[in-house]
Amino acid sequence: MPENNLLEMRQIEIQFPGVKALDKVDFTLRAGEIHSLLGENGAGKSTLIKCLTGVNRMDAGTITFMGNSIRPQSPQEAMGMGISTVYQEVNLCPNLTVAENIFVGRQPMKHGQIDWKTITKRARELMARFHQDIDVSRPLSYYSTAVQQMVAIARAVDVQAKVLILDEPTSSLDDNEVQLLFDVMRDLKAEGMGIIFITHFLDQVFAISDRLTILRNGHLVGSYDIGDITKVELVTQMVGKDMDTIFNLKRASVPEDAPDMLNASHIGSPGQIEDISVTVKKGELIGFAGLLGSGRTETAEMLFGAHRATSGEIEVDGQKAEIKKPYDALVKGIAFCPEDRKRDGIIADLSIRENIALAVQARKGFLHPLSSKEQNEMADKYIKALGIATPDAEKKIGELSGGNQQKVILARWMATDPKVLILDEPTRGIDIGAKAEIQRLMLEMCGEGVSVVFISSELDEIIRCSNRIIIMRDREKVAELNGDEATQEKILSIIAEGAKAAGGEAS
Repeated sequence: MPENNLLEMRQIEIQFPGVKALDKVDFTLRAGEIHSLLGENGAGKSTLIKCLTGVNRMDAGTITFMGNSIRPQSPQEAMGMGISTVYQEVNLCPNLTVAENIFVGRQPMKHGQIDWKTITKRARELMARFHQDIDVSRPLSYYSTAVQQMVAIARAVDVQAKVLILDEPTSSLDDNEVQLLFDVMRDLKAEGMGIIFITHFLDQVFAISDRLTILRNGHLVGSYDIGDITKVELVTQMVGKDMDTIFNLKRASVPEDAPDMLNASHIGSPGQIEDISVTVKKGELIGFAGLLGSGRTETAEMLFGAHRATSGEIEVDGQKAEIKKPYDALVKGIAFCPEDRKRDGIIADLSIRENIALAVQARKGFLHPLSSKEQNEMADKYIKALGIATPDAEKKIGELSGGNQQKVILARWMATDPKVLILDEPTRGIDIGAKAEIQRLMLEMCGEGVSVVFISSELDEIIRCSNRIIIMRDREKVAELNGDEATQEKILSIIAEGAKAAGGEAS
């Protein structure tokens, strides 16, 4: 084992019923490097990490860590060896304090009792190391996702980790929070830690990585120094197709005399959104751009009745709509795919069939249950139409990849035959191929007369898909651009104007 190779995984094979998840995969991590592990959903990234952390048992292959052969049997055993993982959904206890979360299960003791003074002091020092001057005695739930990520990393570092695995750590962070995380990653790298970085944000791969490894369909495509591969080459290697083929999309064609399908006039609610107006024509796709916290999600939730508008009016298909709760929106033909599919979208222990049928069943009322035949026909139709990768409709949705989970949620709302479909970050945390499929489905629905409201933090896809773009800042609509005239520079300039103004006021 070369001197600076911290971890070597050789010829790893894992077989699941009916599929070979990993086929002779090699992976090497050096001390003091940030190594991105890339591939589409289902490529084998999670399976490889679960093999390393003792969740999955490998059928063949070897793992060498710090010169010793290892075969972890559980995540706890892997952590004891010095291999820690921080997942996209922070796996901590929100009801416990920051300090308790860092030291839970290994609290310092004094005279037979937990030494709270030492715990608090060490937790404060650890968080300061990660540029977080916070009250560690507050519950974890008090803090943002970004701070919770730092707490998870602090815990991993404090258990003397030599390898840190970051699984989609930036998916819920804004640009400033991402840069803070990158600063921490560089600090840990400088201390000799090996970091495995899993992400779908390719710009971030090139911003922070030293090397990268690409998997596709359970096979190793290759490992590269970051300077030896371009973004276009990376995408081609990941997907097996070039970018022009992947994103060969055309915006929806909307006639000038197309009727308004959704018209929200001066809607608002104290503490949520103040006085916003939105009009969407039949078959039109409207994109919402803005930073996290700009009011995009709050607007979407108000249109769907998840938060009630206390002022203004909403019309759907020319008729006034009293939307006080989501059921009212559903009856009027408004569908909503929420931002956090894990928390607000999927019911992980139910089958694909049951998850797809939920919205139609809710509209019918639970005193009028859908028959098994109706559910099966509905599920089979959308599994085929959306290309959901599953052996059958009875597979639990929680066992699917992120991209396929997102397709099931989309199928749930397509089954309601909506007039207006609101999609909040539908492509977050999914691979580039699935991302293109979701975008294509949105535009196909527009072609069938469905009006789409599309929220995304990725400006390139907002520009690629939208007929019009609404720009939000500080929970207000500050600009509206035609899709043809929009550029990333123009949108960022409009957003930055507010940041400069806020900075001027602060000073």
